[in-house]
Amino acid sequence: MQRPQREKHHSGNPRHSSPMPSAQGQKHHSDHAQHSWPIIARAWPIVAPLRSFLSCSSLCVLCSFLCVLVSAQISAQTPQPFPRPAQPTRPAPTPPAAPPPAPAAAAPAAEQTPTEATLGVPIYPGSQFIASYDAGRGQRYYIFGSAASFVELVAYYRTILKQKGELVYDVPATHEFDVGRFREETMAFPPGVTIKDFQSDVSQGYPNPKPGSQPARFPTIIQIVPVTERP
Repeated sequence: MQRPQREKHHSGNPRHSSPMPSAQGQKHHSDHAQHSWPIIARAWPIVAPLRSFLSCSSLCVLCSFLCVLVSAQISAQTPQPFPRPAQPTRPAPTPPAAPPPAPAAAAPAAEQTPTEATLGVPIYPGSQFIASYDAGRGQRYYIFGSAASFVELVAYYRTILKQKGELVYDVPATHEFDVGRFREETMAFPPGVTIKDFQSDVSQGYPNPKPGSQPARFPTIIQIVPVTERP
């Protein structure tokens, strides 16, 4: 008896053969696809607005961040008003009170005219006292102006002091009369009378320091160093 041959379902090497779907398998896949699509179609009306909402939210967040960044940059560049409205304004400091005006300095008292007793020698009549100056070493010398000429004054003191004196300068003419004892260790000038001619071709005389007084210029000046000790 011949053995019935088994029906071969596959030809060739089963390792390299790809199984073909059967008609029943294709029908099952088609039914599954038909059942899945309506679910996605029904979910799309919810997914689409959600995606749109998420996109809009992200865009809004980005726009808000950019607005804050731009505002901060503008604030940094724009100077803030001073003082700020939220801060109370400080009152301006009160300027220090002006110091009271200093009292007017009292005019120096006019120097008293020395007398013959304090000078130790006679004063030519009509002479005007001008000023006194520090001679050093405790001495002072006194200046008088006279309207008399140089020759007249020399003649007067030669007579009153009973001595000739000495002509120490020719131009300007200057004549000295030493009266009293000169101590070199304690004195700067020898005591006595010096007469000086201030009237010449180049000078009209010594200006009178007292405005409006006469004469306006003194032709002759008398300088007296007080006599403190007789020889």
